[in-house]
Amino acid sequence: MRTSSSFLRDVPVLLVAVVWGSSFLAVQQVAEPETVVAMLVLRFGLVLPLLGVLAWRALRGLSRAEWLGGALLGLVLGGVFLLETYGAVHTSATNAGLIISLTMVFTPLAESALTRTPLPRAFLAAAGLAVVGVALLTGGGLKAPTVGDLLVLGAAVVRTVHVLAMARVRAIEETDTLALTWVQLATATVVFAVVAPIAGPLPWTVAASYGPTEWAWLLHLTLLCTLFAFFVQMWAVRATSPSRVSLLLGTEPLWAAVFGITLAGNHLGPLALLGGALVLLATEWGRRSAVGKGRDEQLAAELDVEVEVEAAPA
Repeated sequence: MRTSSSFLRDVPVLLVAVVWGSSFLAVQQVAEPETVVAMLVLRFGLVLPLLGVLAWRALRGLSRAEWLGGALLGLVLGGVFLLETYGAVHTSATNAGLIISLTMVFTPLAESALTRTPLPRAFLAAAGLAVVGVALLTGGGLKAPTVGDLLVLGAAVVRTVHVLAMARVRAIEETDTLALTWVQLATATVVFAVVAPIAGPLPWTVAASYGPTEWAWLLHLTLLCTLFAFFVQMWAVRATSPSRVSLLLGTEPLWAAVFGITLAGNHLGPLALLGGALVLLATEWGRRSAVGKGRDEQLAAELDVEVEVEAAPA
């Protein structure tokens, strides 16, 4: 009975990893280099009213410091979205999904450097293996990585900065998660809306150009990759083991590779396939080696922090 109950709790979390894995393919269906910013306005312009209704009471109770802290974090989050989305339209869905997973390696490394706390040797070995995997995935030393690969790598770095900043901004330590998410997404969307006329077509022009297929993919990004993912994470962190949630969500790059190869027709040569396999192995090894005895409570706090940024990848 316990096994069945645990399995039922795992299914929604695994579905989040699956839809996140599909998000890079979805982005490629609704955005081109010149329409990235307009698409982001549409995507979050659709989700903000829904989140706003649910967060209204908590939003009314936010202090000025909380609004300011959330807005500052929203600027960083906007940088994550821009780098990640521009990167996704300039590289393959498979590469984007695998490279962004390096956040799982970068975050503990950065945390260790800030706190001067040594990491397990196994984790350091996993981090080194991940670097080798990305090098093989993006060219195997035979060619330079694409602009898209570098942009997604930059997004992984900025996402790490965002996660660490969220854990350290004192003004938001006790802030309601849903309200904080709304403030960050709203700030990022306002920035996108201001930049959109300079970056390319206006959002409503892009919206008018979409057919049923593009709108289906956009709603997929909005309803599943953002809303569904956010609420499942909030529930799962409290309903099951945080380390279990983390490991299940860590399968996202695997699903990105599956969607990229099967639906997007991404072709990986032998070295790139080896690199992708090493990235998957390294991130999983790193996650497991970083989650030892006595760290589940700390990981729970980290997962609460990561809900906001991870609920809307790509």
